[in-house]
Order: sequence, then C-alpha cells, then structure tokens
Amino acid sequence: MSDLAAEQSQAPAQSGPPGQDDTGFARLAMVTIDCADPVALASFYGELLGWESRHVDENFAILDNPEGGSPLGFGRVKGYRPEPWTEPDGSKHFHLDFYVDDLEESTAKALALGATEPAYQHGRTLKVLIDPAGHPFGLAPLE
Repeated sequence: MSDLAAEQSQAPAQSGPPGQDDTGFARLAMVTIDCADPVALASFYGELLGWESRHVDENFAILDNPEGGSPLGFGRVKGYRPEPWTEPDGSKHFHLDFYVDDLEESTAKALALGATEPAYQHGRTLKVLIDPAGHPFGLAPLE
C-alpha cells in the first residue's frame, strides 16, 4: 500500500450534508496535475499557495494542504504538451481557480513566480493566467 493510501485509510470517515450520508462512497484523495517537470511546477504552486512539499522527486511531487483538504500532486508525463487554451477558441482539460485578497497584487506575484498572462481574458472578475507548464488557472477576488 502506498504512503498516501495508508494515510487516507487512517483518516476518519467524513459524512456529507444532513440526509446525504449514504450517497457518496469515495473521498477525494488528491488532485494530480500532469506536467513535464514536477519539481518546477510544485515549486510554483507551493509559492503561489504557501503550501509545503510532502514529497518531491524527478517524477512526482506532492504539496500538502495546510487547511486539511486534499493535497496537490504533480506527475511527470513523457512527451507532455501544454493545453491549447491560450487562444479564445482553444480547449482545456481542467483548470484551478483561487480566491485572492487583492487581484492586481496577486496577479503581479504570480507573474513574478513564472506564470504568464494570455491576451484573451473571458471575464472581468476572474484573471486567467498560465502556469509554467501551460495549464490555465484563475485568480478571483474574495468578495
């Protein structure tokens, strides 16, 4: 059994909303993001979120959620290619959205960490940026 599976099996069971206890049978263990360089992408998101690394090697990295939620994983994929979302008619496989206190300041910090800003923005309250591996993510003011 992997370390993650052992940790998850020892975690207390969580129930859903009142009256919904028997509808779910699985719990989210981790969100894993495919990339070419797990070390670099974990470093980027670790700085962005202020999360600590649990595990880092050339093929996989894990950041722990200090609030007790699911961790983020980053896995190396041979031949990884970024998603083509940077164009208005492009597609995406997934994206992450984050609340921030100050959108302008947080955008500047993310850009300094290595994010890029695509020319196309689809909304006024959500700032879309691209992480160093080419995945889109959003910053939104917590209002």
